[in-house]
Amino acid sequence: MTGVGAMNPSVHAAGDSASVHPLRSCAKILLTSIFGPYAKDDAYGSRALNPMELYQNQVTRAEGPFSLRMFHRSWGIMMIQANISAPCALLDFPTLERFVSELKSFPYDIVGISSILPNIGKVKKMCDLIRRYLPQAKIVVGGHVANMPGLSKHCDADYVIPGEGVRWFRQFLGEDVDQPIRHPLISSAFGTRTMGIDVKNSGSDTAATLIPSVGCPMGCNFCATSAMFGGKGKFINFYETGDELFSVMAGIAERMGIRSFFVMDENFLLHRKRALRLLELMEKHRKAWSLYVFSSARVVQSYSIEELVRLGISWVWMGLEGKNSQYAKLHGIDTRSLINTLQSHGIRVLGSSIIGLEEHTPENLDEAIEYAVSHGTDFHQFMLYTPIPGTPLYAEHLANQTLKDPGEYHEGDVHGQFIFRHRHPHLKPGQETEFILKAFRRDFEINGPSVLRIARTVLAGWKRYKHFADERIRNRFAWEARDMAVTFPATLWAAQRWFKERNPALVKKLSGLLDEIKQEIGIKARLIAPLVGRFVWTKLREEEKRLKSGLTYEPPTSYEMNKQMFSEMLHKKFPVELINWVSA
Repeated sequence: MTGVGAMNPSVHAAGDSASVHPLRSCAKILLTSIFGPYAKDDAYGSRALNPMELYQNQVTRAEGPFSLRMFHRSWGIMMIQANISAPCALLDFPTLERFVSELKSFPYDIVGISSILPNIGKVKKMCDLIRRYLPQAKIVVGGHVANMPGLSKHCDADYVIPGEGVRWFRQFLGEDVDQPIRHPLISSAFGTRTMGIDVKNSGSDTAATLIPSVGCPMGCNFCATSAMFGGKGKFINFYETGDELFSVMAGIAERMGIRSFFVMDENFLLHRKRALRLLELMEKHRKAWSLYVFSSARVVQSYSIEELVRLGISWVWMGLEGKNSQYAKLHGIDTRSLINTLQSHGIRVLGSSIIGLEEHTPENLDEAIEYAVSHGTDFHQFMLYTPIPGTPLYAEHLANQTLKDPGEYHEGDVHGQFIFRHRHPHLKPGQETEFILKAFRRDFEINGPSVLRIARTVLAGWKRYKHFADERIRNRFAWEARDMAVTFPATLWAAQRWFKERNPALVKKLSGLLDEIKQEIGIKARLIAPLVGRFVWTKLREEEKRLKSGLTYEPPTSYEMNKQMFSEMLHKKFPVELINWVSA
């Protein structure tokens, strides 16, 4: 959930100093995401095409049983719960029945709902249920849905909060808004699965989510995150210095037993002073951490490759947008050369490209897709150029009267992977749907499964740094190459067999990569490839059958209480005398 910002006129203003709950920090709070199921077409706006899976949704959606399947918790409401003193329960990915049961089970004073715009129908339903079962409760709505103008006309909320939510909740509860941010322990993903095989999501094998900042300083005209926090140049640092950040990371690493971080910061490397101080401390304390970051190409290029490697940058999510992009962050940058350099040093790249820019036509979109695919990124995201309420792009279309009438589409279908909400100057309705799917299929056809492309980048990093002088760097690359002896040989062997009749050109690439790994690892990889590969081959075929039968994946419901809420629950169920006796 997000927080401070301008309010719709019919709801309370986020910055109103008089808006303090009468119970202050004694108010009992429920924070929740919207209810499931998610990967299913329904009347509330959920769509099978828009599952609660980031990668399957918009990165590997055309890769069938090779698609990377995983779920991510609702990090925003987890941050809020960790940073308030009031009794607070968190309900993540509930069913509708579970949500209703929670409303009936406890007299919450505040219910906060976090959502994106396509799920506005579910937000409305949840608000109606809260009014029915907890009529005294204040309803707070945040997340990207809060960007929608006139949201209060669609859902019965007391507060609509775009922006940063921790400070807003602290203010609402009468707490010190400037106290330090306490970072919760968050695994970056759970329920990970690919090629029909469940992947371990615990210990050092998974990354921790790290949230140093919120907002996006780049200010691209289509960016809902940038708009939600005030536009270009607007962001909030939770940790201003490298010293603060190092302390937080060291604590997370020790408590979770991890050595990698998914850094949820729209342009982490832009804060150069903080990043370089973090590097100093990592070197001083011999931390061989791996960092997965978001960054613009221009900012990445402002660092030397040596600095990136020393800082532990092992994964970069980078906007490529499109050929001849108008965005300043890409001017004068040879993105293909940059990506090749990064990959040659073991840094994996997830490129992001846009389908449906103003200049795109049925005649030039094939060329645009080929340009995107030619980067050979380890993963590639494709998104429709969509005017999201609150963004400059939306304001431009509103002024030009090129937005579709709301009666022409359902909000649940405007999620960046299906249809436009505006009239494109060159593409007929429905063509955007065809072209974005074509982009995914072409990338898969030429570059192969994303989960196997990373093997080439990991191998390149290992070969370059396995004998490096700095033991800290050697240690990191050895850890990142931990799948080289078993997982990569087996999966590449199975993939060769899978594509033998489907895509001979791709088989040649996969075979060459497998031969390189065998040469590097030796007899173990040669033996493992066919032995374990046959097991993977069987799992691939089973997964394909399941997917063809209509199988979808849904995240399980999570429920957590802070210690204040746990105490409240105990007092509700047991006599005070008994609790005091047990405590003694």
